Amino acid sequence: MVSFTTFTAGLVAIFASSAMAAPTNAAAAASGSSVGLGACAQLHQDSEFVVALSHADFDPRTPGGNPNNNPLCGRRLRASFEGKSVEVAVVDRCPACSAGSLDLSPAAFSQLADLGRGRIQGSWVWL
Repeated sequence: MVSFTTFTAGLVAIFASSAMAAPTNAAAAASGSSVGLGACAQLHQDSEFVVALSHADFDPRTPGGNPNNNPLCGRRLRASFEGKSVEVAVVDRCPACSAGSLDLSPAAFSQLADLGRGRIQGSWVWL
């Protein structure tokens, strides 16, 4: 996935706000990893518009330690960068992302910037 604290491509990570209501500044980076089976127990493809939340933002909402039951699974958000935006669904947690960061799928990241760009700084908001 790509990270979005600094956005990344592969999957793109996007940084998230702990407030989860107002737009958040974020960064993403290209990690080069593929999507696959996520913490929400669903299989996804690199071609889908999906995202992994930072473990710091995802884990506190995980009931009884079972990420499959996390209420953030399937929740949608809009990531933005330089006048472009993409809507994605939460399908995973990102253990390497710092609080407020996201990891976007290659398809989602490419809607914001060229995958070869590496990391970008953007923002996101819950829908």
